[in-house]
Amino acid sequence: MQERRKIRTLIVDDSAMVRKILSIGLGQDPEIEVIGTAADANMAMQYLARSKPDVITLDLEMPNMDGLTFLRSFMKADPIPTVVISSQTQRSAQATVDALAAGAVDVIAKPRMELGGGLNDMMASIVQRVKVAAGAQVRRTATPARPPVRPQTPRPAAGSAPARLPDWMIAIGASTGGVQALTAVLQSLPADCPPVVIVQHMPEGFTASFAKRLNQMGPLRVKEAEDGDVLENGLVLLAPGGPKHMTVVKKMGRHQVRLIDGPEVCFSRPSVDVLFHSVAQVAEGRVSSAILTGMGKDGAEGQLAIRNSGGRTVAQDEASCVVFGMPSAAYQIGAPEALVPLDDVSSWLMNSCSRIPVGDRLESYRV
Repeated sequence: MQERRKIRTLIVDDSAMVRKILSIGLGQDPEIEVIGTAADANMAMQYLARSKPDVITLDLEMPNMDGLTFLRSFMKADPIPTVVISSQTQRSAQATVDALAAGAVDVIAKPRMELGGGLNDMMASIVQRVKVAAGAQVRRTATPARPPVRPQTPRPAAGSAPARLPDWMIAIGASTGGVQALTAVLQSLPADCPPVVIVQHMPEGFTASFAKRLNQMGPLRVKEAEDGDVLENGLVLLAPGGPKHMTVVKKMGRHQVRLIDGPEVCFSRPSVDVLFHSVAQVAEGRVSSAILTGMGKDGAEGQLAIRNSGGRTVAQDEASCVVFGMPSAAYQIGAPEALVPLDDVSSWLMNSCSRIPVGDRLESYRV
């Protein structure tokens, strides 16, 4: 039997300690080979000139050429799956979101020595994410330095009275590759669309920057969700990364966000499953849900609950996913009605926000 080829990994980080931690941790896995380490982007470019790795782990805050500029340079010419190892500062968080939008596969909070025994758990997560990244479908990209700001009509401030009470909602879950996918979906939704609630797997400290970026790019109001936020038409609420799950509850005739404690579900917190199960319980079938690109199976059971409650369900197809894990897991248990290309997800969602009885609904794309 032919021996399986190892995942050739290049580590790029200006911290000698972090390079050492990552080299030892990744190198201990029999499926990964650390082919080199680089203290800055210029040194990394010399490695790339000699040999193309399968995966790059990349720090963004480095001397000389910063990591984001370096990432954009090779993603335009010869894309390589890249896992960003980022500090949880406000500046790093913004750069990290820009890196994910530019084609980075995943983001991991930079390991800290003071984690003690927790460092082993963090390294196990990094090893797993490098393995997933090795199989990701990355494509050439020409992302501008800053996100484009689309012309917008004036939008009411968050919390202002909506023109009409929402009678439908949209729930979306995503993970690896989700920053690009969610950007594409939300940019194509109209300003008066039903309220949208989202779980995107992302470490604590990064979702606020992502919500801010999305808010600048289209007609929808986008914010990191807070406990008690009311669902309104044209408002997108993004679950905050961190120690709590996001759910939707019904109170005094309105749907509201509740951030709750609880263990990880499908190794995730916040979890798509937790959000979807709560929506299935309160939406009375008036909900459309989508599972986008991501590793693992989070969201599959929750989306099946939404479908069984009378709601509408769709998942991103394999060809357009960075990682087909979450949509595939949902498809295998019959949760989505359809698998559709990313470019069609927005229109599918809006077409499904219908008051037509279930038996008479659109049959296109059904599986």
